[in-house]
Amino acid sequence: MAVYPDHIRLLFGLKLKQIRLDKGLSISELAQTSGLSVSYLTEIEKGRKYPKTDKIAALARAMDVDYDTLVSLKLNKKLEPISDLLRSRFLTEIPLELLGIDPADLLELLAEAPAKVSAMISTVMNIGRSYHVSVERLYMSVLRSYQEMHDNYFGDIEEESDRFLTEFASGHALVDDTLLSSLLRTHYNYTIQYFDRESNPELAGLRSVFRPESGTLYLNSHLSAEQKTFILAREVGFQYLNLKNRPYTYSYVEVETFEQILNNYKASYFAGAILIRRDDLIPRLQKIFDQPTWSNENFLALIQSFQATPERFFYRLSNLLPKHFGIDQLFFYRFNNTAGQTDFHLTKEMHLTRQQGPKSMMDEHYCRRWVALTILQELAFLQKNRNYTGALCQAQLSTYADTGNTFFIVSVAQSYQPHQQQNMSVSMCFKMNDTLRDKLRFLNPVSPGIPQRIVNEACERCGIFDCRERVAAPTVLQKKRQIEAMKKSLEELK
Repeated sequence: MAVYPDHIRLLFGLKLKQIRLDKGLSISELAQTSGLSVSYLTEIEKGRKYPKTDKIAALARAMDVDYDTLVSLKLNKKLEPISDLLRSRFLTEIPLELLGIDPADLLELLAEAPAKVSAMISTVMNIGRSYHVSVERLYMSVLRSYQEMHDNYFGDIEEESDRFLTEFASGHALVDDTLLSSLLRTHYNYTIQYFDRESNPELAGLRSVFRPESGTLYLNSHLSAEQKTFILAREVGFQYLNLKNRPYTYSYVEVETFEQILNNYKASYFAGAILIRRDDLIPRLQKIFDQPTWSNENFLALIQSFQATPERFFYRLSNLLPKHFGIDQLFFYRFNNTAGQTDFHLTKEMHLTRQQGPKSMMDEHYCRRWVALTILQELAFLQKNRNYTGALCQAQLSTYADTGNTFFIVSVAQSYQPHQQQNMSVSMCFKMNDTLRDKLRFLNPVSPGIPQRIVNEACERCGIFDCRERVAAPTVLQKKRQIEAMKKSLEELK
């Protein structure tokens, strides 16, 4: 793996400082014996400067070490994790500036306290290995942090989408697959073909594949109309925004760089913006928010009027609500479930608030009172007993038993792989506060059509012992209480 110039300077500085301390030399003593100034040595040890050959030779003589030992990029055991980090793709591929981090400051931190930082890096890497954290998951976590920092709203992409709509879709007509297909073929020289899971079973899990050498976009023939339209819009986004470094499959087969994930996000954001126009959605949302009562049917009709999947619609809400309504205490999540089974899998989440909400858990059972789960159970029942093929929408006020935090949650469930009986619910959750009550009239007072329930995080952590929905014993809670009782007894011994 290549080591970059900034990192070579840092590694040399770390090596110099390490040897100097091992020899018991102060920086002043080294300056005196080597003939170099204290300020210059300080700059070297902080990784800001790399000395010329004659100065390296002077340092080697002053510390009685071989020249080759000093210039070697190999660090001792204590500092090896730093070397591993610098040799990895992490620091070079993730644009730290996106997260408000100056790379120079990070390198200086590594130089100031190398042993402590090395121990921290080693710990983090070991945790990642223990939980099988892939590079893709790490990159996705960085992307989520980037989204959260900006409230998931990016004005530059909004402006590009407006320019596109003015240029190619003037008026208020929906951007549809006919327009997008035509643009890809005539404007960007695409060829569009289809594949199916019968003739290409290995590709059944992919929605699309793009081959840049031939300019061919292969679409899964089993896509819904909404899925197909979004993929076409995303392809237009890659071209219109001139995003060259990009993934060629949907979903990911292999992630090569963080830039691919970032560009995929930008193209997807663009697609959502041209398919669900900001100027069209905002007044229609305002109309629903101004109603004194909540209607599941009206909200579901709004989603369907944009010919968008519920997930894509909720994601668009996360772009616009903080910016245009001042509603920024919210989070989004998606659960997958096989109809008739009791396992629920959290497959996507995005938090624009640090408040309580679903997080990925290991070997624990999510609270069965969440509307995101109960709506999946109801959908499975309707599918089995009434041959139901549509979507469901439900709202709920959920108050967490442990913290007292209350959230207004809207959840939509539908089938996404009917042949495998796979269902999915997507939910948008809003922290109840004065801003939300002021913006959503049906919450002040609460509309009678919105059920209210006491919930918790997971059965294993829950102290609601008479809960009929419980599917596991509160083992985590019991362990916590045992430790608290032990601590109390230890205090009494004093």
